[in-house]
Amino acid sequence: MAGILYLCATPIGNLEDMTFRAVRVLGEVDLIAAEDTRNSIKLLNHFEIKTPMTSYHEYNKIEKGKKLVQKLLEGQNIALITDAGTPGISDPGEELVKMCYEAGITVTSLPGAAACITALTISGLATRRFAFEAFLPSDKKERQEVVKELEQEARTIILYEAPHRLVKTLKELEGVLGNRRITVCRELTKKHETAFVTTLREAIVYYEETDPKGECVLVVEGKSREEIRKEAQSQWEQMSLEDHVQYYMDQGIDKKEAMKKVAKDRGISKRDVYNSLI
Repeated sequence: MAGILYLCATPIGNLEDMTFRAVRVLGEVDLIAAEDTRNSIKLLNHFEIKTPMTSYHEYNKIEKGKKLVQKLLEGQNIALITDAGTPGISDPGEELVKMCYEAGITVTSLPGAAACITALTISGLATRRFAFEAFLPSDKKERQEVVKELEQEARTIILYEAPHRLVKTLKELEGVLGNRRITVCRELTKKHETAFVTTLREAIVYYEETDPKGECVLVVEGKSREEIRKEAQSQWEQMSLEDHVQYYMDQGIDKKEAMKKVAKDRGISKRDVYNSLI
């Protein structure tokens, strides 16, 4: 009978955030696959966990993943941990999960700390809908494309960034998104945790003068629906009413329905459209 892959969340800073269940499972499994065994041994020693470890990271995720899957098929239970937070979120654990499902292996996740959710909840920005982008791509062209896509994102945006790249990223975001509200979260759950509620422009000025320290989570305000609506209306207003109605009629829509669509596009009444055309 095949074993089970356990995705075990680990603290993102404060060791008291380790769950009882995670401590138990890490002590009971046959093997722990860790992103960095040198870092994780400190965690295991703190909780007196003696389970053997093996490395599983971005640079060996395919080769080592196959070996881990084989061990699971042989009946071993394996726990996957990352340096901090929940495995599979912006780390190679995603690949191992796919490989396990392809092999018919059961995967379960032990909930716990996640920097993106922790930052979102203390950001002061909308939490009902959000878009998690993790780290922006390192490739310049791809990075520009992703930031451009975010310009029309109405959901709250969550990004990860290293301190030495923070100002550059803030400037890129401000150049495309405009001066949106942002909360810069640093050192989450640690002694010097900060949630800097500000705007992109003010954040740039502040961090150009104050050297940022610690990994950062950026929570950025999404584009308001009102702004999106006004921009769409503005585009239509560059076209005459006659051409706007004709645009829909050319698609096989009858004139009455075309006028209705035009009124909706422009945020005006159907009567206003009718009166302008006669």
